This record gives sequence, structure tokens and C-alpha cells, in this order.
Amino acid sequence: MRWIESGDVRLALVEEGDPARPTVLLLHGYPDTHRVWDEVAERLRDRFHVVRYDVRGAGSSGAPADHRHYDLDHLVADLSAVLDDIGKPAVHLVGHDWGSLQGWDAVTRPGVRERVASFTSLGGPGLDQTAEFLRHGSLGDVAAQRARSWYIGAFQLPVLPELAWRTFVPAMLERTMRLGDGVEPRPGHPAATLPADAANGLWLYRCNRAGRRRRRDPRVDVPVQLIEATRDSFVTPKLLASLTRWASRCWHRRIVAGHWAHRSRPDVVARMIAEFAAHVDGGEAGGSLRRSRVAPGRGAFGDRLVVVTGAGSGIGRATARAFAAHGAEVVCADIDAAAAARTAAGIAKDLAGTAHAVRVDVADAAAMEAFAEDVRSRYGVPDVVVNNAGVIVAGPFLDHSIDDWRRTLDVNLWGVVHGCRLFAAQMTERGEGGHLVNIASMAAFAPTAVLPAYSAAKSAVKTLSECLRAELAADGIGVSAICPGFVSTAIARNADYVGPDLRELAETGAELRGYPPERVAAHILRAVHRNQAVVPVNTEAKLGYALSHVFPGAMRGVARLSAAARNL
Repeated sequence: MRWIESGDVRLALVEEGDPARPTVLLLHGYPDTHRVWDEVAERLRDRFHVVRYDVRGAGSSGAPADHRHYDLDHLVADLSAVLDDIGKPAVHLVGHDWGSLQGWDAVTRPGVRERVASFTSLGGPGLDQTAEFLRHGSLGDVAAQRARSWYIGAFQLPVLPELAWRTFVPAMLERTMRLGDGVEPRPGHPAATLPADAANGLWLYRCNRAGRRRRRDPRVDVPVQLIEATRDSFVTPKLLASLTRWASRCWHRRIVAGHWAHRSRPDVVARMIAEFAAHVDGGEAGGSLRRSRVAPGRGAFGDRLVVVTGAGSGIGRATARAFAAHGAEVVCADIDAAAAARTAAGIAKDLAGTAHAVRVDVADAAAMEAFAEDVRSRYGVPDVVVNNAGVIVAGPFLDHSIDDWRRTLDVNLWGVVHGCRLFAAQMTERGEGGHLVNIASMAAFAPTAVLPAYSAAKSAVKTLSECLRAELAADGIGVSAICPGFVSTAIARNADYVGPDLRELAETGAELRGYPPERVAAHILRAVHRNQAVVPVNTEAKLGYALSHVFPGAMRGVARLSAAARNL
């Protein structure tokens, strides 16, 4: 640690890493010190020159004698003094909380913005950008943000906030970190100087509130990476999303974490900072960073990588096209390589989308492991995986051979297990959430005498999905089981029939039902968007799902009727 002069205060500054490398400058928030960045700095210092400092009034830095000198003009002057001391033409600026607020203001100011190569914002919207949101946002969105910002009004009170910080609030802060973010206190955070730091920092809110500062143009020209902590209890997603309109070059990324994401998920935060800095310095953007670039007209899934198995036909093909139509990059997987290629080519030709064709047998564990690793290495960790591949063997239980059961379970159940196991592991490690979609069937809750193996597999898929949903929720990974009824696809024609020949009856029924796979695809996209658990699709599935809960005997009666009809 060393000290530099900035006007009426001395700032405590810490440097790590090789000064010849690109510089990352980390700004801390309130009521933290530079030590809140310890874990992230440790992960960056081998690749970057990492600089941190305690802002005025915090940690080892001096506090101004005049409380009015906590305004943004003085804070940005401190930043300029640090930039002068570093002596680099440009640095990669990263801010959290009030550090991010300072960053947003600094990159709009001539003399500073030219010295910032990129700006990464975590958990802190700029004051001028926030003012625009509060002025023009919807009443509901503004009310939601004001409710989360209740403490700002409390901080304006005299004496009481200082007294609270010097008595019971530090203990409350530690409990909040534990319960809300899963962050355990450690030496350096919260700092031993917390009561004094927090009391001094109250003037950040008092000096910079609306009416006491000059409004600035909210537009930002430097490249901005907005990292949204999806469980931040202080900032709403709507406010954060509104920030992207003010940055001419903006990348919006998400991390499943609370307010202190750099403490709870330092690997993820450090990776995002490093990827962005390297890209701005001329490196190639990885798939995740590339897709996070905000652009006019980007579709609802424009930042997502979607994997669809069984994408060569039917529901799989319709789902791949639907995601692509809404901007997603899609990996079309199928055991039929030519069918997968046709789907991918159709997406490129008809929708001007980005799609990749891959051959994979979902029943082959080794092939699925290779497939999952290939997807990650080529395109990145997928945001959505649709485990759709399936086969049907139809006929009485006693006519099913062991091979019939093995093939049905290998594709319909084990294929889903492989997809969930491999891609959920990638999503969890990445830390940015995701969604698994498992295609079950109304057969999962509507027993029938003609699909014993298929029904057993789909019932298992539905139950597996609900188990995974409970387990993976903490990692921000949603899981949906989609349960269609009769759909007009080629699955009846491609099924294997044992015992009585029901092929013509099944094909005719599917054709007469007239329910296209595109409507199932629409339900799938809605399930991902709304994070729905079990989604019965079309009338018969919805009716069967309801009856299975309130009148299960009726469903067993229908099953007996199917047995009787089979023998006619």
C-alpha cells in the first residue's frame, strides 16, 4: 500500500501484478473498502496489473474536513489522481455499488473518458441514468425500485444513521451477507473500520441526491459491460436493463448471485472482467460475451445459446426454429445427421439465424459426453437445453421384448438424464443460470394400455424434472417438463408396433388431431421465459393433468378403455 495526494485527502492505493500488463482498476462501494475485491484481484493479478484504492473517507484513506467534498466532482477528481499516478494511456475500469456510480459519472466526463478503455458495472446504476429511469419508467417499475432504495431516504436523516452504524447495523450487515449472499465475513471484509467508514460514507448519499448536483448527459461512449447480479436486493432488473440504452457499445451479462457477487462468485466475476478487457484490447470474443452484446432489434432470446436434441423433425425442429426466430443461436442435434443439417440450413435460409448441426445418439453416454464438451469448446456453455429426442414402441406390455424396453428407456429416459447431467454441470460451473427443458408427454400422468414402456419413461422424465427443479434452483437453473398430448408429427409413423397392428389407427389419429408441433414450441419458449415447472400442452393433456390430480380413478378407467379398444 502507498498513498497519493488528491486535493484535501490522501488516498491509500494498492497495486498487484506486472505494471507492464493492461491495468484493471477496481472501485469499491459503500460501506466497503478496497479489501472487498481481494478474491477477484487474486484471480486477475497473473494476467493484469490490478489497482485498487480506498475512496475518501473509507479504510486507510483520509476523510475530507468538509462533508460537501463527498460529491461526485471530488470523487472523480480522486479517480483522475489515481489515473495520473498509474500513468497508463487507458485502463479497464470496474466498479461495484458506489464505485459503479462513480464509474458511470466518470466515463461521461471529458478528460476522464479518454483514459478509460472499458467500464464494467456491477450492482450500481449511474445517477443520471437512474434519474431518466425514474422520470420515464412505468409507475410499477419505478415503485418497485423506490421500494428497494428505501434506505436512501433513511440516510438523509440527521444523527440517527450515524448512531445506527456505530451500534447494531454492522451485525445486521453481516447477517444480510450470510443469509442473502452466502458470504461469510473474513479479515478485511467487512473492514475493522466499518463504523467510521459507513458514517463518513453517508455523505455520499447526502451530497449527491437530486437537487444538489448538476445533471449530466447520461450517454456513454466507452465500451460498457453491465453485470447483473440476479439476486441483488437493492437494484431491480428493470432499472439495470434501462442502463443499456445509454451506452453506445454495451454488453449485458448476468450472474446468479446477490449484491456482493464479487465475494460469493469471484471466479465468475473475474472471468467476465478478464474476457471483456481482453476483447476490448483486441482479442476475439467468446460465445457468451459475443451473444451478450446489446443491439437494436435483438430478439427475446438474442443472447442465448440453445441446444435441441431430436431437432431433425417434429417438435425438435419446430422448437429449434422458434428459438432461432427469437434471436437465439441454436445447436441442432439429431441421430440423423442429414435431418439435423436440414434444420440448421432452414434456420439460416428462412430466418437468417445462426444454427449448427451435430449428429449425436442421446442414448450413448460416451457420445453425449463428447457432444457436451464439443458444444462448450466450440460455442460456449448453453443457456437452454431442450432434451427432446424420443422414440415410441406401442403395443401390450406382454408383447414388449427386453430390447423394446431397453431402447425406449435408453432414448426417452437416459437421453434426458445424460443431457441434464452434462449440461447442468456446465451451467452450474459457469454461474450464470440457465434452463433445462425435458419433453415428457401426457402419457406421464395418463396411463394407457398401449404405451407401457413409453409411459413409464415419460413419467420418470416428469418426476426427474421436478426433482432437478428443486435441486438446481439455488444455481438459477430452471427446469421444465413439457407434456404434450396428441401432436401432428411423424412420431406415430416412425414408431415400432408390437402385438396388434395399430400403425394406421395411430397415424390417422395424429393427422386428424391437427395440432402442429409449432404450437408445442411456443409453449416451450413460454415455459423458459416464465420458468414454468410442468406444462401440459393442448386440450387433452390439460384435461388429463387435471383429472390425474382430482379424479385419478377416471384416468384408470380411460386406460381400461384403451385396452378394450386395442382388442377390437
